[in-house]
Amino acid sequence: QVQLVESGGGLVQPGGSLTISCVASGFTFSAKAMRWYRQAPGKEERDWVASIGSSAGGTTNYAEAVKGRFTISRDDAKNTVFLQMTSLKPEDTAVYYCNAFLPQGGSWLDYWGQGTQVTVSS
Repeated sequence: QVQLVESGGGLVQPGGSLTISCVASGFTFSAKAMRWYRQAPGKEERDWVASIGSSAGGTTNYAEAVKGRFTISRDDAKNTVFLQMTSLKPEDTAVYYCNAFLPQGGSWLDYWGQGTQVTVSS
């Protein structure tokens, strides 16, 4: 079955950097776009952060709040998607989730990992 496992979160000072990872299994990773979302403390919804197309396209897109500071990339040999975060701000504090939108039984479903906590604080 589909599994997404995030790792690499932690505590970092403002202005610092951190790279988080998501290992995927259960589907043809190289053929699918991947996304990162985040859920800030006290918010009910998850906000889209970044996306990367399949290896055939590889197009990247970013939310305005992170553009120029975050970089999404993928390593299809390792079924892994990364989010490199630089110039971190306290408002980047959130649980970060990996997401895949996949066909399932005639429809499309969102799949999520368990999340990894990123805390930006001095």
